[in-house]
Amino acid sequence: MTTPAGLTPAAAAEMLAQRLASPAIPTEEPWRAQSLAEGAAGIALLHIERAHLGAGSWTTAHDWVKAATCQGVSAADQAGLYIGVPAVACILRAAGADGHARYRTALARLDAHVSALAHRRAGHALERIARGDRAAFAEYDLFHGLTGIGAYLLTYAPGSDALGRILAYLVRVTEPFHAGGQSLPGWWTFHDPDVTTSPAFPGGHANLGIAHGITGPLALLAQAQRRGAVVEGQADAIERICAFLDRWRQDTSTGPWWPQWVTRHDLRTGRPSQPGPARPSWCYGTPGIARAQQLAAIATGDTARQHMAEHALAACLADPSQLSQIADPGLCHGWAGVYQAAFRAAHDELTPQISPHLPRLAGLLTRHAPAAHNHGPGLLEGKAGVALVLHTAARAAPPVSGWDTCLMIN
Repeated sequence: MTTPAGLTPAAAAEMLAQRLASPAIPTEEPWRAQSLAEGAAGIALLHIERAHLGAGSWTTAHDWVKAATCQGVSAADQAGLYIGVPAVACILRAAGADGHARYRTALARLDAHVSALAHRRAGHALERIARGDRAAFAEYDLFHGLTGIGAYLLTYAPGSDALGRILAYLVRVTEPFHAGGQSLPGWWTFHDPDVTTSPAFPGGHANLGIAHGITGPLALLAQAQRRGAVVEGQADAIERICAFLDRWRQDTSTGPWWPQWVTRHDLRTGRPSQPGPARPSWCYGTPGIARAQQLAAIATGDTARQHMAEHALAACLADPSQLSQIADPGLCHGWAGVYQAAFRAAHDELTPQISPHLPRLAGLLTRHAPAAHNHGPGLLEGKAGVALVLHTAARAAPPVSGWDTCLMIN
């Protein structure tokens, strides 16, 4: 497939990857090296995938791994899937996805730290629940919280006590509580979506996005159930989250959509303040939210929900007014994230509603890929993420490295 300009997904991926061939050692903010979102760790994932495909060399991939770890690796309580030991462990595991035992010694050390981190952070979170305090994104979300750590453990240590501890915590965080005369979901945060306090969000909010909201935990709970990693109350937790999403689903002539978040005011009025569907995206929009519900439906055998989720995603992809809101090629909230979420959903769909959109989405991604030169080098919003998804589009096959585990969509 080619775009009108004659650019193919493979050629676009190569073009971006060449811009990221030589790692630079950061001199300022050295923590960025071990950042999956912005730093060398995320770029290493690109070169690891390319090495698996034969499109790049293991020498280049190893150079980026070294760049990601050159300033040390954090095992502090702030570490999560996108920063610190879980992030570095994630890229080293991706390097061994073909069955070759790369980085075995380093992984043994890192996994011990990830396990200890999971137990420690789950303990702190359960203490917070016992005190009756409200949560912050960083406690439970995919980027910084226990969902992200759980995503790593589910893939590489599904029978571990550490994963069981995280799943038990997520069951607890779905249980409702009462405050100010209202019943609030257990993941209700004390802050606004920008992790500050603002007059527009008095009393915090409940987030629905897969990056920072409850659909990240939903996807983890569902995938864990599919793989036999189950704790007491897990099925009930999935049902509670799905019931919340059903309550806030907005059914329109162009298909269902969900608000990005729910406020105290929304709870009182029973309807979202958001007037219509926001930008389709992996991080906050219908693609991520629908994929999480599709995974939950598969895990629970709920074919009605699966049909609904797949219809919602297909309708979103068919709506020009929604697609016109996408302004960049990136993974987090651009064309790359939409394509990767749709690609994974299409491979699980009950009926061919989503897969017919993939060639057109691949063309749109390829057409917009050159704009990534105006963005940073990183995974979430930069060239590395776009190039990784272009490789998926070029092959019409899942990543060999399984790199999109960090998106909680597979």
